[in-house]
Amino acid sequence: MTMPTLSAVLLQAAPAGPSPLYTIGMMAALFAIFYFLLIRPQQKKAKEHRDMVHAVQRGDNVVTGGGLVGKVAKVTDTEVMIDLAEGVRVTAVKGTLQDVRSKSAPKPANDTKAKAKKS
Repeated sequence: MTMPTLSAVLLQAAPAGPSPLYTIGMMAALFAIFYFLLIRPQQKKAKEHRDMVHAVQRGDNVVTGGGLVGKVAKVTDTEVMIDLAEGVRVTAVKGTLQDVRSKSAPKPANDTKAKAKKS
């Protein structure tokens, strides 16, 4: 009885790995999961923000990235001038606007003027 060589023993004992088609399929499935759960929603949110900022007009109420709330006094291609209070105007880059509330937005329920009238 002859002894098999070491390479013959290793080749027989080596488990078969997954096929290349299986590996490519798993990578494609993983990419699809990442696309639909992470990439696509982020692109949709960025597009909505870009459209909202592009549509800002004079008279809209806006919220800046720093949390300042005011009314738009002037709009240029890249900047907006915001009235924060009487005689207080600041210029902000359009991209820093977090929220744009239109002129016809409803008043908040906790309006201080309404409380003052009831007293």
